[in-house]
Amino acid sequence: MTYTKIDLCSRALVKLGASPIASFNEATAEAKVCTQLYEPTVESLLAAYPWRFALEKAELARLVAKPTADYQYAYQLPNDCVRVLSAGNCFKSQGLKYKIVGNKLHTNAEQVVISYIARPDESTFPPFFSNALIAKLGAELCLPLTESTTRTDYMYQRADEEFKAAKLTDSQQDVPACFQDFSLIEVRQ
Repeated sequence: MTYTKIDLCSRALVKLGASPIASFNEATAEAKVCTQLYEPTVESLLAAYPWRFALEKAELARLVAKPTADYQYAYQLPNDCVRVLSAGNCFKSQGLKYKIVGNKLHTNAEQVVISYIARPDESTFPPFFSNALIAKLGAELCLPLTESTTRTDYMYQRADEEFKAAKLTDSQQDVPACFQDFSLIEVRQ
């Protein structure tokens, strides 16, 4: 099942015992708090783990302006980039030394390909991520709406459990990582 931003917020509100919303423009406390906390919560959850459903690769465009120090070249990060995971050149998106400065990547390489976590549309969120997001939203919305620190602590515990379950599910959707270019393995062959 796919959810919209409103659906996700409404489900989080229901878990708190609050009234669901039909729009972010409502004149209710729930809508106002959701408007303020929804996007930062989504982006923090996306940045917290290298989710496979949000993984993208891109060749970056080099900027004319050079960095002031440390590196020779600056590259513009994609607009949907939440977190850079690795950078490389040509056909490999890892192995480069780089530094993220604002919304730019600085490096000495003349060509850069990155692996990054993108900000996908809610309609592409898998169920395990939606559940983790609903739990995290519930925790974030709890204190402003209920003023109960006990309930907020409980909601954060539930959110942590949902986050761990989502990470486990996501990690099982890929071939396990293996060592590459490891000298001890090469000696044994």
